[in-house]
Amino acid sequence: MRFIKQLVEKYKNKTNSDRRQLLKFLLLPASTIFSVSYSNLVSANEVIAVRVWPSEDYTRITVETNNLLQASHILLQDPYRLVIDIPDLQLSPQLKELLNKVLPDNPHISKVRVGQFTENSIRIVFDLKQAIKPQVFSLYPISNYKYRLVFDLHSKDEEEDLITQILKPKAVENIPSISTRNNANLRENDPMKEWLNGGKSSQYSNRTSQDNNSPYANLRNKRLTLAIDPGHGGEDPGAIGANGVREKDVVLVIAKILANIASRYVRVILTRDADFFVPLNTRVLKARAAKADVFVSIHADAFTNTSARGSSVFALSEKGASSSLGRMLANMENNADIIGGVNYFHSKDTQRLLLGLSQDAQIRDSLRLGNMILNNISLINPLHKNKVEQAGFAVLKAPDIPSILVETAFISNFEEEQKLLSSHFKEKMAQAIWDGIRKFLRV
Repeated sequence: MRFIKQLVEKYKNKTNSDRRQLLKFLLLPASTIFSVSYSNLVSANEVIAVRVWPSEDYTRITVETNNLLQASHILLQDPYRLVIDIPDLQLSPQLKELLNKVLPDNPHISKVRVGQFTENSIRIVFDLKQAIKPQVFSLYPISNYKYRLVFDLHSKDEEEDLITQILKPKAVENIPSISTRNNANLRENDPMKEWLNGGKSSQYSNRTSQDNNSPYANLRNKRLTLAIDPGHGGEDPGAIGANGVREKDVVLVIAKILANIASRYVRVILTRDADFFVPLNTRVLKARAAKADVFVSIHADAFTNTSARGSSVFALSEKGASSSLGRMLANMENNADIIGGVNYFHSKDTQRLLLGLSQDAQIRDSLRLGNMILNNISLINPLHKNKVEQAGFAVLKAPDIPSILVETAFISNFEEEQKLLSSHFKEKMAQAIWDGIRKFLRV
């Protein structure tokens, strides 16, 4: 009876004459209905768009459709292949676009094939460059998206690896000396690959505090780590300004500038260094796995009133937001998992490392860190509030890391959207954030 429900849904907003035609159809004998309707049901399932989001962590492929689709998959070896079958679907130009969207530098996929497997089903075959752990799941409509069929091709079990890293004792390491000559390429300077690959050697290993190039050589024999979290990404664009400026793009640039500055003094990891989606819990787990000493999440907020303006700094609250705006922003940011698309059946266990742990001390340290950053930001942009606000942001819930969220400006405000487009403003904002962090870390 699924096709009848779909037909009713399709015609419910039509004219009376259209509805009468539907009623006549439904009054036909059942045998007649089923003999003529199945091909119509298949053609009614339309692909709206196909998108590919590659990253070192995983590659995500989304197939957006007008109706809910399910898929089955098998993983083959010698050579590695992922085979996906999608019933009730016909080959379309949108699906064929997948062939051109998987580029040669994709970390996981070497080739993709799409074809009409049976009269009423599509088969997609991904030829793989390495062993993967796939997830295939469906998402219901949210924000500007309709139904999405999601294929996540993970290099390995990222969740298990992050938990393993978290449970390792934190070793005291020598201070790194990091050259700034190659800082334009954050992929090379981001040591995230090191700890995600089990602590393999990288440019950060075998450094000594006697190196005169180290900005804080001889101050302490400990490697401090800063985790920088550019908000949103991939399927989740974040807030969008009147001129189409996307929050996810702006904050990634600011995060990379901040990473360039900070990497002269401390070890830096980025929760994402390109345009891909990272679940909120995974952002926190990445910071904890890296044994971060400070976590800063960077955003550009929006409000229904376009006159709202100014920068803000938030710390976690376990007792409710300190303002109605803070409550609204926390709710918006916490919806990132729904918009970006999370397989909750897979990720629910990651929360066990974040629950039941007291965060009183973390909140106190976060407020102190936030005040230091707020004081520096006030020198380059008006503040929305002259104090650190608090709200229940999920991304700030690392129980053992001082964590703050910086709303750099209101992207919904025309003037501040223009600021966010300015390279000068982004550089000044990154420097102001670092000056506060540096004071907090005393480096």
